[in-house]
Amino acid sequence: MNILVINCGSSSLKFQLIDSASEEVLAKGLCERIGIDGRLVYQSEGNEKEITKEHMPTHTEAVKLVLEALVNPKTGAISSLDEIGAVGHRIVHGGEAFTESTLITDEVIAAVERVSELAPLHNPANLIGIEACQKLMPGVPMAAVFDTAFHQTMPAEAYMYGIPYKYYSQFKVRKYGFHGTSHSYVSKHAADMLGQPYESLKTIVCHLGNGASVCAVKNGKSVDTSMGLTPLEGLVMGTRSGDIDPSVIEYIAEKENFEMEHIMDVLNKKSGVYGISGVSSDFRDIEAAAEAGDERAALAQDVFCYRVVKYIGAYAAAMNGVDAICFTAGLGENSGETRKKICDYLGYLGVELDEEANKRRGEDLVISTESSKVKVLMVPTNEELAIARETAALVQK
Repeated sequence: MNILVINCGSSSLKFQLIDSASEEVLAKGLCERIGIDGRLVYQSEGNEKEITKEHMPTHTEAVKLVLEALVNPKTGAISSLDEIGAVGHRIVHGGEAFTESTLITDEVIAAVERVSELAPLHNPANLIGIEACQKLMPGVPMAAVFDTAFHQTMPAEAYMYGIPYKYYSQFKVRKYGFHGTSHSYVSKHAADMLGQPYESLKTIVCHLGNGASVCAVKNGKSVDTSMGLTPLEGLVMGTRSGDIDPSVIEYIAEKENFEMEHIMDVLNKKSGVYGISGVSSDFRDIEAAAEAGDERAALAQDVFCYRVVKYIGAYAAAMNGVDAICFTAGLGENSGETRKKICDYLGYLGVELDEEANKRRGEDLVISTESSKVKVLMVPTNEELAIARETAALVQK
């Protein structure tokens, strides 16, 4: 079965067409600048990347262009849209309503709409993508795969905040966590790499990129994660502050005469390693600047790695031990320097890094020594494949 995986942002749409039997990527690409002018980047298996500038007022036009590219007589991956067996949609926030992926119905769409206020930048765009696909592909089964679903196994002591209980009971204010599809895929794949039963391992997954989070996976279930009600909590990230004293908000607001909206814009878009370094939100730029002697860039690196280390220590304590630590996502897969900075703190866990293996990037690899008490792995994430697997399983069921 061919599965079309759709990941809609506010002005973008990422896609992959995956053969669920062979798990081969038949085509992939990106629509960007939706609502501005429009640009389609498309590549099918065995062909060069194509870039097309095309007006895309809405996501509906973007989906239409993707479908046209997939059946293009010269570079299309399929000869007819009938060859698409299902569509899998990434949905950022499912609230407490969804503990697993589900086939999309009117009831599911209504439930996603109800929690959209918890992810105002993401859920509405995800819903637009669903509506566009339903309009252009009527009758094709579609699945919703939620970033938050994997974390619904967290116990109450992990997800509750120390605020009046009525804010949870009335407004569902609690930790939800994100990057769940990635954490699930990586932790399962790590178990396969180690030849160990997934249900018997204590694994810490470090999803490190511009957006970053750490997850504790015990016996195949998420028991804690660093992101919270929104993706702002947790690690210092590319432009997000991560954990701060809440009083900082009031203090800055008074000093700068800022409204709440302005403060939240600072915390989400002008903070993190970008805010500390003043250089960039791209960790590659930060590394280059630090190597060139920029002290603030070096400080940003140190702050980021230190925060990751603290979460690893906390989750080792929460699980009463750890068997494997995994690095994934753009920075985790490609920066040996970042992995080393983090692992240098972890001698108390018996971590021993294989220096030569750690120089490699972007591949499935154990990068700890044979004598390391805790295994350290580099595991490229594949959220699209995870979504395709979930979608295929739901449709076949």
